[in-house]
Amino acid sequence: MGKSNSAKPPSTKGGAHNPPKAKNQVQKRHDDYTSDGVQDNDVFLLPVSDYQVMAVLTVVGAIVRLFRIYQPTSVVFDEVHFGGFATKYIKGKFFMDVHPPLAKMLITLFGWLAGFDGNFDFKEIGKDYLEPGVPYVAMRMFPAICGILLVPTIFLTLKAVGCRTATAALGASFIIFENGLLTQARLILLDAPLVIATAFTALAFTSFTNQHEQGPSKAFDPAWWFWLVMTGLGMGITVSIKWVGLFTIAWVGVLTLVQLWVLLGDTKTVTMRIFAKHFMARAFCLIVIPITFYMAMFAIHFLCLVNPGDGDGFMSSEFQATLNNKGMQDVPVDIAFGSRVTIRHVNTQGGYLHSHPLMYPTGSQQQQITLYPHKDDNNIFLFENQTQPLDANGEAINGTDAWDKLANFTENYIKDGDVIRLYHPATHRRLHSHDVRPPVSEAEWQNEVSAYGYEGFPGDANDLFRVEIVKKQSIGSIGKERLRTIQTKFRLIHIMTGCLLFSHKVKLPEWASEQQEVTCAKGGTIPNSLWYVESNWHPSLPSDAEKVNYVNPGFLGKFWELQKVMWKTNAGLVESHAWDSRPESWPILRRGINFWGKDHRQIYLMGNPIVWYTATLAVVIYVLFKGIAVLRWQRSCNDYSNVNFKRFDYEIGTSVLGWFLHYFPFFLMGRQLFLHHYFPALIFAVMAFCQIYDFATARFAIPGIRANPIVNKAGAIALLAISAIAFALYSPLAYGNAWTKAECNRVKLFDTWDWDCNTFLDSYDAYSTIGAGPGNIAQTSQAVVDSKQQQPAAAAENQQGGAPNGGISGAPKFEPQDQKLLGREEKVEYRDQDGNVLNEEQVKALEGKVEFKTRYETRTRVVDADGNEVWVPPEELANAAAAAGVAPPHPDVQGADQETRKADPAAESVPQDASSSRDGEKEAENLVPKPASEAKEATV
Repeated sequence: MGKSNSAKPPSTKGGAHNPPKAKNQVQKRHDDYTSDGVQDNDVFLLPVSDYQVMAVLTVVGAIVRLFRIYQPTSVVFDEVHFGGFATKYIKGKFFMDVHPPLAKMLITLFGWLAGFDGNFDFKEIGKDYLEPGVPYVAMRMFPAICGILLVPTIFLTLKAVGCRTATAALGASFIIFENGLLTQARLILLDAPLVIATAFTALAFTSFTNQHEQGPSKAFDPAWWFWLVMTGLGMGITVSIKWVGLFTIAWVGVLTLVQLWVLLGDTKTVTMRIFAKHFMARAFCLIVIPITFYMAMFAIHFLCLVNPGDGDGFMSSEFQATLNNKGMQDVPVDIAFGSRVTIRHVNTQGGYLHSHPLMYPTGSQQQQITLYPHKDDNNIFLFENQTQPLDANGEAINGTDAWDKLANFTENYIKDGDVIRLYHPATHRRLHSHDVRPPVSEAEWQNEVSAYGYEGFPGDANDLFRVEIVKKQSIGSIGKERLRTIQTKFRLIHIMTGCLLFSHKVKLPEWASEQQEVTCAKGGTIPNSLWYVESNWHPSLPSDAEKVNYVNPGFLGKFWELQKVMWKTNAGLVESHAWDSRPESWPILRRGINFWGKDHRQIYLMGNPIVWYTATLAVVIYVLFKGIAVLRWQRSCNDYSNVNFKRFDYEIGTSVLGWFLHYFPFFLMGRQLFLHHYFPALIFAVMAFCQIYDFATARFAIPGIRANPIVNKAGAIALLAISAIAFALYSPLAYGNAWTKAECNRVKLFDTWDWDCNTFLDSYDAYSTIGAGPGNIAQTSQAVVDSKQQQPAAAAENQQGGAPNGGISGAPKFEPQDQKLLGREEKVEYRDQDGNVLNEEQVKALEGKVEFKTRYETRTRVVDADGNEVWVPPEELANAAAAAGVAPPHPDVQGADQETRKADPAAESVPQDASSSRDGEKEAENLVPKPASEAKEATV
């Protein structure tokens, strides 16, 4: 069963290294699916000298990637996000990211093995690693190892397609000296793992193809199975790092279909039984294995993230209930007038219908109604009928507890079409709406929703809402007729205006603790106007009343839900970014990405022009070749009878197809795109160039070239030298090394290469005068104060209630552009409420009695070349300081709420009666500054 019916004898194992016989190349034909001109290029059977060359190249690659990997000693670009995810993995806090988890988990593993405890938050670019003792070098080692392994992987892949050793060494050297790949491999980022996974998949499938093309004699051999299984594993690894791996799967899939098509045409040696065996082998290895591996990574992901976190708000209530402390006890299922309930919004997962004693600053200035994501007493509402219940004498029973005294609970079930009121026990007000525009969504079709009334107030007609059960969304026959906890999905229609209680992903300003807006929408869509009751309690319910809880979605349910949320969030990343770029600019290396800048040094993602332009040239050459070949084929020219011509078309075409499938899909995307999205396509283009070079110098019958191996070696050495020189010229941008303005301007060939040469100093000697290496900041010996809490003021003020906060460290520093920094001074002063400076004795006497608030003041003096002070208006200094910043956060991780409007600063005033919410600790947490990833302004 394992061997096909072929009379062709097995090829010799050593045939991979025998030179082809030129005389037989045109005439030799096979009567099965064996490809012409193919040798056994098994990478496990290379000469020892090839492994020695590969080892040397790998060592060089390691030196290049590990050189000064400790710098910068502060957070760089997307380390904000991917380092932050490591913190959440260690703490077990659930988060939502648009990328699959494999690479993030491995980064976490490296950090954990090095002792990282998850107590560093990676909040912002430039945050220091050294003082808190973060093992950031260990975490950077994982991408670095991936970058190092890319070198031998490309070498072996080129050997697997039949290239000479010098050509394979050239391709590996291009990878070593590619500045962009180097930059990505030295930081806590996902692109180096993605590229090595893509390259490994290419190596595995190329090796499998080599086995397949040798015909029936190799089918189902151990090497054939090994490389097919490795291809499936590589596909699973790639897509488990980023969804860009789907492009790799598409490349393998297209070529696999070609193979199956060729097998189907071999009627002599491939019976339908043998064809079915080929098909099933590929289906198992290339479909089942990748899917299983991908799902296994999410299983581990769920096992690690068992606690609630800032990402659970993206998920459904059923999903959230599987997290620790998010589950709830079984609750009564029947709902009647008098039931105390919490009501959740279905579509946005924004949380619970909520109110608190804070007033709108505009509109009616009545009490706010919001959507709040955490459990809180202020989420509890009481269902009331539009009229009070009657006692045995037919008299109305007054008071909000009137419904608690009814004996017949079942007569008061809330049914479809009932008119109800929602009473807020914590503030004694009722849910209310009227023809007043909301404070943020000021559209005519939106009405404000507020809480109105006072204790003992009977209410008015604007408190009335009609229950409309949405039967298609509800569960069970009873749940479609009357309200039942969790099972019934319903809408609330305002009786007086006909609008629907509505919420969407629009956050209110700080005066509402940035909670989600609730309005009453005329013609509101079902997804955003759909609600359900999560918890329910009524004093008249017996202890044995029927109860209900969320249905556990299980692994498959959680897995599929997360995939949908990831897809939706990824598609929503459409806002522009300071360093984004479009696909048409990538092959010509039009611009890069500013990663980091400090102490007159900069890290800027920039490719090696030699590598990029030769790779692009290879694609252009093949496209021209293919166009001419098609025209000549149409004219019945017999080009494809030449084996080398046919092999050139197929082998180079395979690599260019990989480039195409990893590049052109980005043209279909409206989301943010960046230069690093081109890296998987780049490695295919580099291999295509090396293959073209190998055909030109070693395989095509060009007089004086193929017969002279020195041409192939000399050309490879020349190209290697040129790429190494280009690498050295631009290496300061990859390493964050010292550089001079003159050298920077000399190699800045295009205006679109938009790093700022004025960042650097005039000479290398000048760097010694500032006394700070990359990432080092003048520090005091006292505690660092969170820069998010910095406020421009003169110094520290004291207030009652605590001990001194210690010294100030890491105050904002301003370095004017185009000026030489002569000195910098940090000084800690303690002042009383009147601004008087306190001496050490006075500070010590106040210790334990007052709390010192930290304020920063920055004084900047600008001097000319002679040392004379030059007066600069303060506003110009402020503008220059703002312009000196580094790259903004890369918004590609959790996405942004696209509908959120920026509030008018005038509306940011404190609302009337802005007292704190009862049990409002969770609301206070929303006022604490958050890193970009948590604010959903975050990258790929």
